[in-house]
Amino acid sequence: MPPFYPPLQPYDQGLLNAGDDQRIYWETCGNPQGKPALVLHGGPGSGATAGWRRYFNPEAYRVVLFDQRGCGRSTPHASDPSVPLIDNTTWHLIRDIEKVREHLRIDRWLLLGGSWGVTLGLAYAEEYPDRVSEAVFFSITTTSDREVQWATRGVGSFFPEAWAKFRDGVPPGMRDGNLATAYAQLLASPDFQIRERAARDWTDWEAALVASHPDSPPPSRFQDPRFRMAFARLVTHYWSHNAWLEDGILLRRAARLSSIPAVLLHGRLDLSSPPDSARELAQHWPGSRLQLLDGAGHGVGSEMDASIVAATDRFAGLRRFTQAR
Repeated sequence: MPPFYPPLQPYDQGLLNAGDDQRIYWETCGNPQGKPALVLHGGPGSGATAGWRRYFNPEAYRVVLFDQRGCGRSTPHASDPSVPLIDNTTWHLIRDIEKVREHLRIDRWLLLGGSWGVTLGLAYAEEYPDRVSEAVFFSITTTSDREVQWATRGVGSFFPEAWAKFRDGVPPGMRDGNLATAYAQLLASPDFQIRERAARDWTDWEAALVASHPDSPPPSRFQDPRFRMAFARLVTHYWSHNAWLEDGILLRRAARLSSIPAVLLHGRLDLSSPPDSARELAQHWPGSRLQLLDGAGHGVGSEMDASIVAATDRFAGLRRFTQAR
């Protein structure tokens, strides 16, 4: 039986005025009377796509998706170089989540997040633990300095040719420093060609990290110039500031989550985010359960997808994928 639930369309959606001239796209799917759940997409800058809806039994859940500042259907869009990012930080996103929750009159909700969405979900849950009923997090990251340095340097030992191209995308004088910061500076250049090359070089490196095989084609979304530019600007903006989080703070504050049951899913073959962070988080989070998936890398795949659906089914009190077809 396939892991996904059938395709699902929103029954309500809109743009929420979040302040700072930001309008946040949100949508709700499934059962209006169902268990509330919030999707936290990755990136930063990936946007919430229709596939996320299919991790939930539509009869059991009221699923809320939103596009974080600067990406997807939210405005203004970070692909426009004139759009400043000063009001786009982890703490702004946490405030946006609360505005969406209050707008939809939801008391508590389950969090589903992947990759960057885990960092954001942890920061939100530690700030508002009473607003979170359960969590399902996969491809665990905390955006620590160690993780950022690994993703921009250390993992290059597995992809030496791709990493050399990535490193050489910045001027020689910047190659020994913080590469996320160097790319963020290139992406802020007034020169269109410099910005475009930097966005392509950054997303080429991201594609290499998540490829299941050296000959795998890059994700199709990276072929879209608008997506590519916004994604590169937002990721480098967040990574160059370590997501505005004191290093290691998410692990140190994880005891605040002791009342929140959680399933943590991580692929053993995840080179961009090795399992160390997932194991550390599980050790610091009472009530969480870590599952290391032997055949999974970073992001989704059949084994990861099935495990995510099993977790959301479990928290809905379901014993099997009753709606899958």
